[in-house]
Amino acid sequence: MNRPILNIRQLIIFIFLISISSYASGTNKTGQQTSDTVPQQTIPILAWYSIPEAFSTTERFGELAETGINLHFSFYSDANEVQKALDLAEEHNLKVIISCPELETETKKTVRRFMYHPALAGYYLQDEPTATQFGKLREWVKHVRAADSMHYCYINLFPNDVRPRKLEASGYRSYVSRFLKEVPVPFLSFDHYPVVGETLRPIWYENLEIIAAASRKHNLPFWAFALTTAHDYYPVPDLAELRLQIYSNLAYGAQGIQYFTYWTPPVDAYDFHHGPITLDGKRTNAYELIKAMNTEIRALSDVFLGATVISVRHTGTSIPKGTKRFKKLPAPFLKIDTGNSGAVVSDLKNGDKKYLIIVNRSFLETMEVRIELNSYSVRQVLKNGKMHLLPSGLSFFQVEAGDVLILKYE
Repeated sequence: MNRPILNIRQLIIFIFLISISSYASGTNKTGQQTSDTVPQQTIPILAWYSIPEAFSTTERFGELAETGINLHFSFYSDANEVQKALDLAEEHNLKVIISCPELETETKKTVRRFMYHPALAGYYLQDEPTATQFGKLREWVKHVRAADSMHYCYINLFPNDVRPRKLEASGYRSYVSRFLKEVPVPFLSFDHYPVVGETLRPIWYENLEIIAAASRKHNLPFWAFALTTAHDYYPVPDLAELRLQIYSNLAYGAQGIQYFTYWTPPVDAYDFHHGPITLDGKRTNAYELIKAMNTEIRALSDVFLGATVISVRHTGTSIPKGTKRFKKLPAPFLKIDTGNSGAVVSDLKNGDKKYLIIVNRSFLETMEVRIELNSYSVRQVLKNGKMHLLPSGLSFFQVEAGDVLILKYE
């Protein structure tokens, strides 16, 4: 399907304005404190399976807003429950991706009912469709857009660990490519939960490579996930695991972060447990973790939101499947050593600013990074948005498990 080619930064900001109504680190052993700060904007942060309709109260929506999440998504039994959720979200400056049966059965009527609500972000259509469902989704998107061209349709794709037979495609790359050719969406979304026990799935970074490449080819931003609710062989996440998922996603250019889930779903085919909010509405430690994580995301949004990825490479004795080894240093870096365990090294440009992003690929161990510079113009961006001016010569950093080191350079 032919689409107008938009400037990707303009498209990102357009989605941002619809989605949001209001938003590493290594420890530097040398350098001077400056008063520079990174200006604040906001990356879309979506709570997947958010507050259930049985708990739709102003207190619960306020509790959600306290975490720094700015997008709410849950399944509703009818349009009247959607109306209630939108009204409650508006009270707390949240946006909503709506879902109810009437959106499919009475698309035009339902869209026209909600399209002017100030808390509306977009319309949920489907999670993890197969390739044979793309035609139906294309028609559904057309019907929504015929009534409302200002709010997006949300569709989330399978990860690359799904077999071609289940995708109903010849392979994962073909699945993603067909989706973007057949379904007119303003951004790409996919899920992949890489932490299994104390190991990292070896194909996760290949999934990010495929999605990021498709995003660039079609001039569309993409959104990615972090797992916040344990189930089956997926563990109860800690801060290191969340950081690794989120900072790797952002290093690859993700323009939206999604948590699966906010509210713990009922035990069904999966043994869901220890989500940020339990099934019966109690907070767990995961609630505080996403609150802390979102504080970091907000402070660093102007690094990542609207950024263009120049390159993403990997270091270490071995690098993940489907990725490329880091070799070429951008000026003014003379040497970067991350040790044997390895890191994601991303070169970003955001407007006239350039950043080097180094993510510790281990969620279990701290990584020492040694960097040699031939300039006094490099600054380390801290988690609060402030910056340290680094000296020319050699600097050492301790990057905690799963964490990120961000360097602004000229």
